[in-house]
Order: sequence, then C-alpha cells, then structure tokens
Amino acid sequence: MQDNTYRHPRAGWPGRLFAALANCTHFADVRQAILSRLPFVTLHSDVRDVVYVSWLVDAQAAQQLLPAGVTLWQRDGKTPFTVLTYRHGHFGPALPGPLRRLLPSPLQSNWRLYLDHTPPGAPAVPCVYFLKNIMDSLPHALGTRLFSDILPTHLAAGMTLDVTATQARCSIAGGAGSAPSLDVQADIAAERALDTDWQQLFGNWHDAVAFLACQDAAIAHVPRNGKLVFGEIDLPVDLDQVQALTALRADCGLLGQLPPLSPPFAFLVRKIPFKALSERLL
Repeated sequence: MQDNTYRHPRAGWPGRLFAALANCTHFADVRQAILSRLPFVTLHSDVRDVVYVSWLVDAQAAQQLLPAGVTLWQRDGKTPFTVLTYRHGHFGPALPGPLRRLLPSPLQSNWRLYLDHTPPGAPAVPCVYFLKNIMDSLPHALGTRLFSDILPTHLAAGMTLDVTATQARCSIAGGAGSAPSLDVQADIAAERALDTDWQQLFGNWHDAVAFLACQDAAIAHVPRNGKLVFGEIDLPVDLDQVQALTALRADCGLLGQLPPLSPPFAFLVRKIPFKALSERLL
C-alpha cells in the first residue's frame, strides 16, 4: 500500500514540528469525532489551467498500492493512472460568498487511480482513489492534513504551472520531503488524436477524456484506523472545451512503482468550477 506519511521538504526544527502536526493521529481522531457530528462545510474553487497527464499502467502493480476491498477498473491487465495539476481560484468555504475572492489560490496536484466500483457503504458513482496530493502552500497542506482525511497532502519544495496559448508546463520538486517529483511539458494540439493503446480501451478521444475527467467522488485510505474515507465532489467538465495536448516530456516519480504500458495521454481544461460536497468514513 502507498505510504503517505508527511515529511517536510526542508530540514530543521520547524520542519520536524510541521511533520509532527501533519502526522498527529490524536488530533485527527478528536477532529473526526467533532466534525462528524456537524454539517459539512462545502468548499468552492474556481479552478483553472488543469493539466491532465495519464498513462496506462500495469494493473497488478497498481492494485498493490490499494487497500483490501478496493477494486481497480482494468482491461487486459491495464489501468489508467492520472496526474492532474491545476491552480485553485480562491479555494475555501462557500459561506463567505463574494468575500471568497480574498482567499489565496494555491497550486495543487492530484495523483489517482480509477475504481471499478465504489466500496460497500458508498453510493455507486464514478469514483477515483487518491494516491497522492501535492500543494505548494504550507497552510493549505497542513490544513488539509489536520482537518480532512480525503487528501493525503504533501508540501512541494518547488512547484510550477505555466499555461500559454501554445504550451502547458508543470513541475514538482520534492526536496527532502515526501512530495513525489513531476516534470511535464506539452504542446497544445489542434487534432484530438488517440494512441492505439488508448483506442483499444476507450474507442475514441471524447470517451477517453470523459472517463478520465468526469467523476462524482473520491476515496482514500486512512492509515490511523485502517478505514476508507469517501468524499463527494462536483466537477462539471465541459468536454467540448477540453484541449488536446501532445506530451513532449512526462516524467513522474511514481512510474517506478507503476510501470507504464502506453505513451502518456494529455489534455487541458481551462476552467472548472469545483465543489467539495461531503466527506465521511466508510
């Protein structure tokens, strides 16, 4: 199973303190006991410049990263693994209304696998499993660690996202911390082409993008109690506005554990209004 213990990207006593807070199971138990009795605070973000990069990987190797009872979607021994990197648009509670514009807009990267079906106790909806979550903001990384179970967040030592009219680039440097590395450079392409390996699984470009981008929920493993956490999301991707990308470079720190069986398949979504609707332990 994937290890998501937090390590701070910089040495010294502040980093040790942050790691102790991020990994504190006692605080997490108290928080969960209190917040589970209260209504969930809906979170909003006007997400932009979402760079999706996916590989078909060895399904058996991917299954080993998941806890018992969680079943991957796979065909012919292959399963998709996706890294999506994006910039938030004033990420935070919906309650402040227009004042949410005062909130910061950190970079975030989600690393995920796709489930054949949701686990017992969860509704039957399209669902992904979060392997990793990386952010470039210490307050947001610690905040998601302390006040949520669904995002196993790591702080990057350095993180970039640059999207122009012709190119998309994103990178993650882990430093001495637990954030995995990423280096992606892609050109925006006029033709929506699909590699043969992807065609065999999804048939056409549109259906492949719909499968990879359109989900209603996510789950993650909670190491302190061995349970799964289920979170509902609203991520209305306008498939007609998705732009094709041709990956020139796609290096990912997790591909050593998930041997790729295809070239990377990449695309860009300029804007998505994101909402986090709920979170509960299964």
